Amino acid sequence: MADPAEPSDGSIADESATAVPDTPSGPATPAVGGGSLDRRKQLIAGLITVVVLVVVFVGIFPKFANYGAAWDSIEKMSIGSLVALGAVTVLNIIIYVFPYMAALPGIRFRDAFVVRQTSFMISNAVPAGGAFGLAVQYAMLSGYGFGPAQASSAIAVTSIWNLLVTLALPALGLSVLVVEGGATQNQVVGAVGGLVGVALIVGAMVVVLRSERWARRIGGWGDAVVHRFRPSTPAETVTSGVVRFRDQTYDVVAQRWGRLTVTNFAQQFSQFFVLLVAIYGLGGTSTGVNPAEVFAAFAVARLAGFIPVTPGGLGTVDAALVALLAAFGMDQDQALAADLLWRAATFIPQIVIGIITFLVWRVQASRRHTRPTPEAVA
Repeated sequence: MADPAEPSDGSIADESATAVPDTPSGPATPAVGGGSLDRRKQLIAGLITVVVLVVVFVGIFPKFANYGAAWDSIEKMSIGSLVALGAVTVLNIIIYVFPYMAALPGIRFRDAFVVRQTSFMISNAVPAGGAFGLAVQYAMLSGYGFGPAQASSAIAVTSIWNLLVTLALPALGLSVLVVEGGATQNQVVGAVGGLVGVALIVGAMVVVLRSERWARRIGGWGDAVVHRFRPSTPAETVTSGVVRFRDQTYDVVAQRWGRLTVTNFAQQFSQFFVLLVAIYGLGGTSTGVNPAEVFAAFAVARLAGFIPVTPGGLGTVDAALVALLAAFGMDQDQALAADLLWRAATFIPQIVIGIITFLVWRVQASRRHTRPTPEAVA
């Protein structure tokens, strides 16, 4: 899932919205519209989501795996395995809040929990819900006492760090296989290429954050590339975005980059442990894959969440994960069962919790709105 956002992981990184230009009073805030174009985009996105899910879960999976056999494997799991799966699921939900707390100093856990879970629900359950999810985040943070500048910084930093960690995981996973001695030549090349790519991205970020002059220079290079393929793009589109990103994130990144890195890796690894516990609950070492192979499959499969087709990478990530697990030697029926367990444990609970937190926030906001002011009482 996207978190991307998530990715994918269905995270904040998966959210996007149109923004109005910066003003002297503060940074950009999302423009929330409800015109026919937005509704048409949501309808089209919803139809695409349904088509992809049908193709993957009804068309593709039954061709090489059996749902009945997968369900039989799940039913044979021991009570201890189910308890362990429930425990890591709860842990995953708790850890999911930490990157937001690292990006927004001063926010309480309960407030960050409400924002994070509601955002997950909207981004991963609502087709083309990114703009709405972003607007809700701004409104929530405003209610909790955080201004537009702080909200913009937190959202931008959380998104970019989630993106960087998601990109780094495949290189890390393939590197583990290389160290273990079970990697193919192509996987070795992929690991090296991935590490180089991540190093270049991190290096570019460091340069951008250290100097506004370099931020403008790198943005200018980006504009040159964009104009080569899309000449109609307004001048300095990339440059203004890079400079705005630097302005919004410099202080937080400079002071809290360590916490951001640790918490975002923890978030990704907590999802991996849900998958690992599910696989070992289905049969342990008899499943045909070891933890290093499971991690490599998980890390590479999550890249499919960057394909902006379905919310949370539904279908795309699942297809990649099952195929990779099977390629590493796992029984196809058990690979399908593991994916279904992982998806159910990391997706459904947070969607349900997100609906609850959204309703709780609406009630809180309504009470704040109707609460009489001291002047009115006097």
